[in-house]
Amino acid sequence: MLLNWTKPVLLSALLLGGCATNPDKLLPHGDVAMLDIWTQQTIGSGDVASRRLLDARQTLRRPLQSPVPTLDQSGYTRTAKNEIYRQFQRLPNPDLVMYVFPHLSGSESVPVPGYSTVFPLYQRVHYALPGERVEDY
Repeated sequence: MLLNWTKPVLLSALLLGGCATNPDKLLPHGDVAMLDIWTQQTIGSGDVASRRLLDARQTLRRPLQSPVPTLDQSGYTRTAKNEIYRQFQRLPNPDLVMYVFPHLSGSESVPVPGYSTVFPLYQRVHYALPGERVEDY
């Protein structure tokens, strides 16, 4: 078991040893600049490398208009309204029906007939977080 004074001594020795590292030894500088490396990799040495680069770029390019007739994409368009309703769906808030029996009310004992009233289970409307399942409710 280490004594209480050995931990700070070991920690300070490690920190001082890290500060003594020479950054030029750790990351040596070469004669080639970054622009030279970039030019060599993109243009290459000769016609074969540049042709290979152009071929790779052509395979990635595609026309803006697809040859297949486009379908109506308005359902996929992001608007403020459908963004809120799709991402934050309302959780169900069931209605509770309560029957109030006939009773006397007040200090004068006024008769109140029986009636039914409807109120939501939760006081506020609750929303599901994006990605939360709401289908099981």
